[in-house]
Amino acid sequence: MAATTTDLSHTYEGHQVIRVPTRSAGAASWVALRALILRDLVVLKKNFIEFAVRTLVQPFLLCFVFLYVFPKIGQGIGGGTGNPQAESAFATVLVPGVVGISIMFQGVQAVAMQLAQEFGFTREIEDRVQAPCPIWLVATSKVLSGGAQGIISAAIVLPIASVVHAAGVEPNLSFHWWIIVTIVPLACIAMTSLGLVLGTSFEPRNIGLMFGFVVLPITFLGGTYYQWTRLAPVKVGGFHWLQTVVLINPLIYVNEGMRAAFTDAPHMHLYVIYPVIVAFIAAFMAIGLRNFRAKVLS
Repeated sequence: MAATTTDLSHTYEGHQVIRVPTRSAGAASWVALRALILRDLVVLKKNFIEFAVRTLVQPFLLCFVFLYVFPKIGQGIGGGTGNPQAESAFATVLVPGVVGISIMFQGVQAVAMQLAQEFGFTREIEDRVQAPCPIWLVATSKVLSGGAQGIISAAIVLPIASVVHAAGVEPNLSFHWWIIVTIVPLACIAMTSLGLVLGTSFEPRNIGLMFGFVVLPITFLGGTYYQWTRLAPVKVGGFHWLQTVVLINPLIYVNEGMRAAFTDAPHMHLYVIYPVIVAFIAAFMAIGLRNFRAKVLS
């Protein structure tokens, strides 16, 4: 069978003119977006050992100290020394929290820290914004590639965190797959969107302030070591002030979602978790894209 070809040439005033097929601006933008994400993933593949070590250090130390060292030295966790049921319940709460906090730090590391470097003195971000796509799509590629790294970090951290514990302090994990495949990607995008806001709001010289005044409060008040439902006794005059204040923290919804996905422990209602995480994504993306455009054009 003879191969068919498309003739893109025609004759104009005795000269042969070659017509080159063109793509729409939207199609070219999406090709550029895929190329930007692919570039980040190729870099991740080449530096995977460094990525894995950076991802595992903090979760491993948290589980090692709380779930292995404390029980070994008689330091009570989860309600007292020598109470296996309470210690196991604490492990069940901590392991999903460790997954959630690793997703958050991956968002900060993959987006905020990278943007601080690229917006620094060398202005490396200018190489990216020269791609044939709108400026907002360049920022979106950072969020999406960071979200992919967050999913990988969750897949690495969960099995490690679930096995680092002393005898009798086993976490009771139960996998709810429809929640896992929905809440984990949403959580990763929410945290990388937060990273976009932080990376475009703080100057490179003020990264220390970002960790001290934003990241640390989010971490300790984000429900990593406790459930949101257990904060009710902290009140003043009948007002559950801490349980109310932490609702502005996006990490509390991520960690509660991780507990819903990986355990049967009590957690915040899913009909609250999903809409609020989506709302945080929308808000963080709106603020981050505005800041990103302003810094690029400045």
